[in-house]
Amino acid sequence: MIGQYVRVLGEFMQSYIILFLINFALSMFIVFVDKKKPVSTILWVMAINFLPIIGFILYLIIGKDLFGEKMFDKKGVLSADLRKNAENQLEEIKTGDLELKDRTKQYLEIIEMFNKGEMELIYTENDIKKYNDGRDMFRDLFQDIENAKTSIYIQSYILKSDELGKKLFEALKAKVKEGVEVILLVDGMGGRNFKRSDMRDLEEAGVKLAIFFPGLFKRINTRVNYRNHRKIIVIDHNIGYVGGLNIGDEYISKNKRFGFWRDTHLRIVGDAVIGLELRLFLDYRFAAKKNDAKFMTTIPDCRKENEKGDKEICIVTSGPDTKVDSIRNGYGKLITRARKSIYIQTPYFIPDTGLYNALKCAALAGCDINIMIPNKRDHPFVHWASLWFLGDLLQWGVKAYLYEGGFLHAKVLLCDDYLSSVGTANFDIRSFELNFEANAFIFDEELNKSLKEDFMNDVKKSTQLTQEIYDQRSAFVKFREGISRLLAPIL
Repeated sequence: MIGQYVRVLGEFMQSYIILFLINFALSMFIVFVDKKKPVSTILWVMAINFLPIIGFILYLIIGKDLFGEKMFDKKGVLSADLRKNAENQLEEIKTGDLELKDRTKQYLEIIEMFNKGEMELIYTENDIKKYNDGRDMFRDLFQDIENAKTSIYIQSYILKSDELGKKLFEALKAKVKEGVEVILLVDGMGGRNFKRSDMRDLEEAGVKLAIFFPGLFKRINTRVNYRNHRKIIVIDHNIGYVGGLNIGDEYISKNKRFGFWRDTHLRIVGDAVIGLELRLFLDYRFAAKKNDAKFMTTIPDCRKENEKGDKEICIVTSGPDTKVDSIRNGYGKLITRARKSIYIQTPYFIPDTGLYNALKCAALAGCDINIMIPNKRDHPFVHWASLWFLGDLLQWGVKAYLYEGGFLHAKVLLCDDYLSSVGTANFDIRSFELNFEANAFIFDEELNKSLKEDFMNDVKKSTQLTQEIYDQRSAFVKFREGISRLLAPIL
């Protein structure tokens, strides 16, 4: 009997040592080979050691791309013409020759930062229409599609084969018959409810369809951590859409779970569409493996001189394939630049340490900071982590609101009364570092005022999260928020 116990113990120790060595090797791989930030590294090492084998499998699916970071090298570089345009504009910024509104010139350091980071330009002749309701946006979009003469380019993170999706498919097929070029780009993760039968139908009709990072199987994607979260539409090279709205019935408030879908989306007419079209085309070229394809560097503009808009816009994109986190840096500059007020609307509020400290410092310096997230949640851990960060900022004088009028999906950041950001990037670490995003940074008093009015109208449909209310939460709520906050870097 003793011999049997000794044998069993010996087998257990042998298995334990083997497992320990495997975990040690995997941990060393993460520490020395995969150059993540220290907090993420520690969390993944803990996960691997607390959940042997399972932890590493989760790391492969969520924390690491199986094909390595070099996959982004395939996305290619900007054309010589576009690079030259960026260099010329940077020189004009330095010499003071760039023609901008007087107030915009006060923000030249932000414009220069975007230019140096990813050669993003500022465009000066634009009209903007803003939407808070997807029903209004899609009504105008379908009208623009119907009127399209040369091209329709659509990029969406989520596209569903539901009522709205089917209506779009029919409209696109009809335009192909008229000789209009149609490109449709969908993310592999976000397009899980885009039926293969609809894909085949669109391709047979002549739509140029591409999936960004398609999964190996219908609902299993080994590159789940890298999501093309951009929503860009360009029609006839002169009309552009960008913002929070994907393509699905919930985005026109037809989902009972979410109710009214409160979002912010922009329709832009003017030269800023160059920036939107460039990013969309680079993503399409990569996903469709069309490395020899050409793209436009100018927009044919048929508007008369007195019909041109005056909105000044930087189209800013970021993702794992860019040198710097341009959108995150833009948010940081808006916060540190603000002197009077900051307004933030986002479905997920998980700032990194730098942005968190910037908000705290701005509040201490007397800046009126207002942050709104939805009270409804679609990702529990992310929502609980958001509540922790909001609750912690209350002590510094930040005002926090929980939107009760449906689901708030807007991604808006306002600096004082002039500079605004609207786009696809949430105020969270995932959007800053892992997702492919696109935002419009707009230098304009009128739009800023309108967005601020939207915020104040939403306050009427919100509950203010006060220090007194936050302190009354139960021990269980405190526990789940604390755990979610620890997981924030990998959510």
